[in-house]
Amino acid sequence: MPESGQKTTQGHIAGRSPAVPVPAPAPAARRAGLLVTLVLGGLTALPPLSMDMYLPALPEVTRSLTAPAATVQLTLTACLAGMALGQLVVGPMSDKWGRRRPLLVGMVVYVLATAVCAFAPSAELLIAFRLLQGLAGAAGIVIARAVVRDLYDGVEMARFFSTLMLISGVAPIIAPLVGGQILRITDWRGVFHVLAVIGVLLTLVVWRFLHETLPPERRQEGGVGQALSTMRGLLADRVFTGYMLAGGLAFAALFAYISASPFVVQEIYGASPQTFSLLFGLNSIGLVAVGQVNGKLLVGRVSLDKALGWGLSVILLASAALLLMTTGVFGDVGLVPIAAGLFVLMSAMGLAMPNTNAQALMRTPHAAGSASALLGTSSFLVGAIASPLVGIAGERTAVPMAVVQLCCAAGALACFLLLCRPWRVGREPAAG
Repeated sequence: MPESGQKTTQGHIAGRSPAVPVPAPAPAARRAGLLVTLVLGGLTALPPLSMDMYLPALPEVTRSLTAPAATVQLTLTACLAGMALGQLVVGPMSDKWGRRRPLLVGMVVYVLATAVCAFAPSAELLIAFRLLQGLAGAAGIVIARAVVRDLYDGVEMARFFSTLMLISGVAPIIAPLVGGQILRITDWRGVFHVLAVIGVLLTLVVWRFLHETLPPERRQEGGVGQALSTMRGLLADRVFTGYMLAGGLAFAALFAYISASPFVVQEIYGASPQTFSLLFGLNSIGLVAVGQVNGKLLVGRVSLDKALGWGLSVILLASAALLLMTTGVFGDVGLVPIAAGLFVLMSAMGLAMPNTNAQALMRTPHAAGSASALLGTSSFLVGAIASPLVGIAGERTAVPMAVVQLCCAAGALACFLLLCRPWRVGREPAAG
């Protein structure tokens, strides 16, 4: 495979003959204009909106539904698991039928499921419809990433992912703030009413402005068997699998923070929902800012692998520092040092997330939907596993959060080094 940052013009893809050439990057006329960029940003912002706007309400949900914290945290896990599994279905569908139809169907179902969540009378029913909400919302995640692969290649794709992070990164900044303000005037059910309205608006914008980016001649043939064969071939590519696992484990460290932080900040350190929202927004600003440094300054000057290695290393160091602080090695450190460690960890995600996506997708030009599905599914599944683990010792300690983050960060760096082998000058082509 060519070095990071170079365009791939010839390669192989799972389920196809090695003689099939990889198409050249899309012409400039087909590349994303500002409006399409905003639409793609909205689609990738939907998951953080669905989860982060709801975070300040978690303690209230436990009281309203008379359910333990571990059960209420499963509403996050269910949404995340749904997003993971839904991508496995929608990704291959978009390779076969194009991007628009699966996306619009998914968006309509997302709106309906979100509306039902607003009226859930029990934690069990809320968990069930959060799962459906995640299954439908997966369409926006996987297809947005596939559309980027349709339009871009090489360093341009890495830059566009960083731009997308700027747009979609606004969501985790404003979502907890909006959620905290909603809780001032209504209860947690109002959060789902707002999410349903956002879903309706985004569906209308997609229907009106997002055109098809995968022409019929580039679509995959065959049914479920062919889709499974394609995915098996992708997983047989050691380097692709390395990027997939590194990105998934890094995301799990991020989601351990997302899942645990409402209880850590509010219940352990006594902050208000509004203070929690402000801290969460600050951390998201750090992620977006580093993502822009990656896209505007590093990409094209520093190899994507080097930037990715820096990001994973900083995540590992921040996780280790958090574990030392939460176990009392430095005494009772209070909220400020913990918040600083979480800020560093979140900011480093701005190097890890766009570069793992770009490096993995550069190896998969003929099956962007399937590859995007595997990338997203691995991230959300590992995140869904990490979510309940952070609360395993109850609501009064942050140690499980730090342990999960450290284990995930160490695993991400190990997968990157052992499977991707970034020190090698050249790599074998993707599995054929």
